[in-house]
Amino acid sequence: LGLVLSGILAYITSSVPAVRDMLFTANGGYTLPGMILSFAPLGVLLIGMFAMRNPSKTGANLFYWTIVTLIGAGLGVLALRYTGQSVASTFFITASAFGALSLWGYTTKRDLTGFGTFLIMGMFGLLLASIVNIFLQSPMMMFVISGLGVLIFSGLIAFDTQRLKFEYYYLKGNDTAMSVATSMGALSLYLNFINLFQFLLTFLGDRE
Repeated sequence: LGLVLSGILAYITSSVPAVRDMLFTANGGYTLPGMILSFAPLGVLLIGMFAMRNPSKTGANLFYWTIVTLIGAGLGVLALRYTGQSVASTFFITASAFGALSLWGYTTKRDLTGFGTFLIMGMFGLLLASIVNIFLQSPMMMFVISGLGVLIFSGLIAFDTQRLKFEYYYLKGNDTAMSVATSMGALSLYLNFINLFQFLLTFLGDRE
């Protein structure tokens, strides 16, 4: 459902002229409100990490849908940067890769905990490098960031799937905790999917 809502919001923000012109420039860049929108999910995530130590079922659901709504609205810029055909084909490639990686993470006997810790550290490094490149605008740096992003978020899909499998097993019988874990787990997998999709578009997307 999160991906469906994201798709609907991306369509609205890219096709409704008043909304599109308020958020994005004609060449697929951001206006000031668009820039605020693009950073809003990160801000909400950081606040949530500190403010939601023991979230309620309602709080976890609200947190999930807030992030999904903000990211979905911001994805409209992709429709201005890339052709519709390349966006669609990259989405299906991402979905196929996600399914395969998630299946491997669920079925593998290998403990991915140490691997996941390394990937999470890499993710924060990737975030920092991406922020730096907003100002540098280096195509080569963007190429390297995207390549690393594909590898890191592919690994995180497998890691989070295994982590959630074990978490659900331990929480069995605790309905409230299970509901919270489901919302937070869905958010983790959603973010992994969206990031993998965007990084793959760097390589597979055809520019408008």
